[in-house]
Amino acid sequence: MHSSTGILRTLGLILAGSIALLSSPVHSGTAVTPGSRAAGMESCVAPTAEIRRNHMDYLKHDRNRVVHEGVRDVKHSLAGCVDCHAEKDGNGGYHPINADGQFCSGCHEHLAVNLTCFQCHSKEPDRKHSDAASLSGIRNAGQRGRLGLLIKLNEAPALSSEEMAQLHALSREE
Repeated sequence: MHSSTGILRTLGLILAGSIALLSSPVHSGTAVTPGSRAAGMESCVAPTAEIRRNHMDYLKHDRNRVVHEGVRDVKHSLAGCVDCHAEKDGNGGYHPINADGQFCSGCHEHLAVNLTCFQCHSKEPDRKHSDAASLSGIRNAGQRGRLGLLIKLNEAPALSSEEMAQLHALSREE
């Protein structure tokens, strides 16, 4: 009876060690996709370990500042992440950042976390409007851009006017 318990413990340790070894490539090495703008930079907006742990909190905090307070020049914007981490394709464009093997999908798939940001937000950089200078100057009518959303600011929304009124009412509540 004692020998079978020892065998089970040994098998459990071997299994746990194997899982740790298989998952280590996701947490080691570089967090940068080759061929992206970030590949040529020394550092991100924060250390890699900090971004891995807190990126969703940063994005939510800055989303609230943008939506509720109208502050457009935030440090941790999803459009900024896409601008730096999207990989160029061979045709002068970009691979969608949430596509298989790309920056966002790798970790999210490994951790079994839904990646729903890109149901509304753009999956590829928009160089004309998503750089920091145009985001900080978004209040000027001539510099209106996409802010990382799939709909341009000067386009009619897909929602009805009644739905838009409800959305605006909800965004004003705290």
